[in-house]
Amino acid sequence: MVLEKLGDSLKSALSKIAHGLFVDEKVLNELIKELQRALLQSDVNVKLVFELTNKIKERVQKEQTPAGLTKKEHLINVVYEELVKFLGGELEDFKIPEKKPYIIMMVGLFGSGKTTTTGKLAKYFMKRGKKVALIGLDIHRPAAMDQLMQVGKQINASVYIDKEKKDPIEIYESISPNLGKYDVVLVDTAGRDALSEDLIEELNNIHSAIQPDDIFLIISADIGQAAQKLAKTFHDNCGITGVVVTKMDGTAKGGGALSACAITGAPIRFIGVGEKVDDLELFKPKGFVGRLLGMGDLESLLEKAKEAITEEDAKDMEKKMLKGEFSLLDLYSQMEAMSKMGSLGKIMEMIPGMGTLKLPKDALKVQEGKLKLWKTAMNSMTKAELEDPELLNSSRIERISKGSGVPAGVIRELIKQYRESKKLIKMMKGGNPEKLMKKLTSGKR
Repeated sequence: MVLEKLGDSLKSALSKIAHGLFVDEKVLNELIKELQRALLQSDVNVKLVFELTNKIKERVQKEQTPAGLTKKEHLINVVYEELVKFLGGELEDFKIPEKKPYIIMMVGLFGSGKTTTTGKLAKYFMKRGKKVALIGLDIHRPAAMDQLMQVGKQINASVYIDKEKKDPIEIYESISPNLGKYDVVLVDTAGRDALSEDLIEELNNIHSAIQPDDIFLIISADIGQAAQKLAKTFHDNCGITGVVVTKMDGTAKGGGALSACAITGAPIRFIGVGEKVDDLELFKPKGFVGRLLGMGDLESLLEKAKEAITEEDAKDMEKKMLKGEFSLLDLYSQMEAMSKMGSLGKIMEMIPGMGTLKLPKDALKVQEGKLKLWKTAMNSMTKAELEDPELLNSSRIERISKGSGVPAGVIRELIKQYRESKKLIKMMKGGNPEKLMKKLTSGKR
């Protein structure tokens, strides 16, 4: 999970409030201390932490509890709202206007993940129907252009480089006649160990030559509070229009990078949440804070679902469910869609209420491993068996087990899961929501 320790600490602090009998000055002060401890451990600047917690305390003490809310609910809502403001407030969705090509210039220091992020951004736009080109203008790092070529090949995007020329402006001018056919052009530039005068001059010269529509600063979450000075210096000298924070998965210092960038005037547009090319998310403070506090992020979940399953497939599945039809092939397609959406842990973070459940990591890993085994077993089944799993008797299970290398017991678990899923679908078709809710909440199968 992104900022897992911070999320756990915040949820723990709010849980004490939620389960308490009442809210008084003592309870409020304890919550403030817990919030301060959690944010400081996540490397958020001390001054910013105290400004934030003072605002929360002041609002809770001065504001009347809104009608329809308890004092506890109001307190939790204030924490949520102030954290959202702290991380940039309401940001407009980042959308590419109808302009061809829309040019985004990528800047950053060595080791920030600039070239990898260029590929991730390309994949993000390609999944949304955009035709994307990558341009390599890093003439200083020998392997930079080769790396960009590899990234482009991985995602099947067009890449333009020129290893012979030693001037980034010349390279761009030779490439620019080819760019009119693309919707988005991502320009990878050189980095340095620090933002030196020669780097500023080179970036400004490139900026003048290509006239980008956006300049994204790629910044690594693990630099913590140093992100504020870095983002501000780049912003003042190069006029950056957005920030992409990389390496957000598992870092304790990510809170420092996020909060520091959010107050520089350049909004955080995307966050890198893993090593895979799909592990890039549009940064939305509301959804992000919702996940941290265990309130979920349905908007991001729906976005991932749209990427994982086409509208046509979704409608087809809906028709089958209304008819009460459900085969192992349908279960398989659901599993495929789930795997495209990310790990079970990441999906659960986005479901309201699920983020507060303290499910063991080992249990989630076991479940993900089981899904992989089930898929392997299904690949060894005949079409008839997939369409009618009731055909799967002991001899067929043994055959599938030998053919796939999956233990027979795991295959029987798959058949059991199929039957339970089919029962739930019949209940949904029968239109008995009370019975369905009892089934889902009882924990009994």
